[in-house]
Amino acid sequence: MRILWVKAGGLIPPDTGGKIRSYNILLELSKKHAVTFFSFYAAHENDLHANLRQTFRRVILVPLDLPRTRGARELLAYGARFLSRDPYSLTKYCRPTVRKKLHALLQEEKHDVILCDFLVTAGVIPWDWPCPKVLFSHNVETMIWRRYYEVAKNPLWKAVAWREWSRMAVAERKYLQRADHVIAVSEEDRNTFAKFIDPQRSTVIPTGADIDFFQPSRDREIPHSLVFTGSMDWLPNDDGIFYFATKILPLIRRQIPDVTLFIVGRKPSRRLQNLAARVPSIQVTGWVEDVRPYLARSVVCIVPLRIGGGTRLKIFEAMSMAKAVVSTSIGAEGLPVENNKHIVLADDPASFADATVRLLHDPSRREQLGQAARHLIEENYSWATVSRDFVLTLETVVDRAVKE
Repeated sequence: MRILWVKAGGLIPPDTGGKIRSYNILLELSKKHAVTFFSFYAAHENDLHANLRQTFRRVILVPLDLPRTRGARELLAYGARFLSRDPYSLTKYCRPTVRKKLHALLQEEKHDVILCDFLVTAGVIPWDWPCPKVLFSHNVETMIWRRYYEVAKNPLWKAVAWREWSRMAVAERKYLQRADHVIAVSEEDRNTFAKFIDPQRSTVIPTGADIDFFQPSRDREIPHSLVFTGSMDWLPNDDGIFYFATKILPLIRRQIPDVTLFIVGRKPSRRLQNLAARVPSIQVTGWVEDVRPYLARSVVCIVPLRIGGGTRLKIFEAMSMAKAVVSTSIGAEGLPVENNKHIVLADDPASFADATVRLLHDPSRREQLGQAARHLIEENYSWATVSRDFVLTLETVVDRAVKE
């Protein structure tokens, strides 16, 4: 197949859940198919995207002069688009210059299918172009913004979240209906989309893990240690870990005074860094080249998310390393895991703390959970398996278009 993969936000480095998922699927697709990768993203120093030309048949890059997230320029940009009917998170990337370059590419070469990666990319896709268009939806974006609104305390941010929620609801429905096919990452997401499109026009392709890279380790664990991994500039991660540190960790500390929490991920917020400065048992690493040593040396992996959608790669990576995981239901939402077999689920501070304490005290239970988790990933969720199903879906869409 000749696949045109269009993505907002860039791909390299693969340091967020969506980029990791797309990157690994793209690597597998490029082994047997002709992939043209078109991406537009914030211009930055030491941009490594040009290296992708060694992997894909063709790469077209459109760096954009975008304001820094939550900086003064972004506030001005948001204000300038306040009256727009589209959500800011979509108009931020989907500029006229991007549409022009994408249209020029489509005039130059023929493709069997156009893959729209994430809803925020949809604003530049020519949905009336005469070839199948597939929307790869990593999340239910409307649900994420609704949850932002529900947990927001700051009145200004609550108003912004409400605005994005209401506009995203319209945009998500519109682009779901325009796509010839939709790929969701969980049955929960697919069921949500079924309110707007025929379920036969959607397919669930679950997330995966690199089972060769994330393997069980023999590194000695640090007693009574917890770890949280993720991009800390993503609001659900920042909200979740701050919630854990202020509402749950004190309950754990009452029973295990020497408990230690490692927070591993890029761009931690100022408020999180200030909290860690006041609480010696919290260690914030910022960006690290490799999260595996932190996962290996920690006793329990925690995922206390209150906001989110799609599926959590952080959980599959920890499970692939045979680590015991405690998560909220939202944190594990959409993952094909069984509570108390592959993972432990807890939703209020007291039950989350109790579940964590029990695992910290019970190495045999941790071993049991970890082995079941690793087996599940090995059998069903390697990237090779996930990508095979992805290809089959694209081939089905293309064949259907030819017959029509």
